[in-house]
Amino acid sequence: MSEERFGEFVLVRRHGRVAELVLDRPKAMNAVSTEMARSLVSACTALAADRDARVVVLTSSHERAFCVGADLKERNSFSDADLLRQRPVTRGAYTGVLELPMPTVAAVHGFALGGGFELALSCDLIVADRTAVVGLPEVSVGVIPGGGGTQLLPRRVGAARAAELVFSARRVAAAEAAELGLVDQLVDEGRDREEALALGERIAGNSPVGLRAAKRALRLGHGLDLRAGLEVEDAAWRSVAFSGDRAEGVAAFNEKRKPEWPGE
Repeated sequence: MSEERFGEFVLVRRHGRVAELVLDRPKAMNAVSTEMARSLVSACTALAADRDARVVVLTSSHERAFCVGADLKERNSFSDADLLRQRPVTRGAYTGVLELPMPTVAAVHGFALGGGFELALSCDLIVADRTAVVGLPEVSVGVIPGGGGTQLLPRRVGAARAAELVFSARRVAAAEAAELGLVDQLVDEGRDREEALALGERIAGNSPVGLRAAKRALRLGHGLDLRAGLEVEDAAWRSVAFSGDRAEGVAAFNEKRKPEWPGE
């Protein structure tokens, strides 16, 4: 396993084909400061260009929190101009996770609130342990979700349920979060990272070209009418149909062996 640090608060660990993106600001429960947001942008830029990383798993180094959202202590000293200058930086952090081209899995325990939950929502799948508490409480402090929450949450749970959660600003414990579809897999306390990495490894055994194309089709086709969505799928299919991965997959199937994906 190798490690690479991006600034003071973000770490990338390599587990072979799986890259672990670690939120590492434990003294602030991973509250997203301007510096941390910049580091997330840098880390995601590097991961997006890494053809060896087939899956990214987003984790936390804090024992009791995934991420508590924006750093409100930092923002308390901001002028309006400061807040306006920070906006593209923080938005870039959430977009960086959302636009990673490979499948992504969030491993959530403890508090995942506001921007913290939005980081998890930016991933394709969320594994949570039984200590998880999630929510978008921004209207309770005079703002709205600004890391994609108003758009990502309805795509998970529907418009009415998302409205109730955003308008009420309430926190949702793990069991209810699983019931509502706010998280995808509920695991025993302390096992979110382990299970998310295991899931990442299972996903990473598949064609990297196929995984990225499937993610494009899922993301770009969502919300379109069926005819338009099928066009998106066809374009993604064409991008893999003549690839080395497709040829290797067919050959491995017929030769009854595990494929050795060329990744191209």
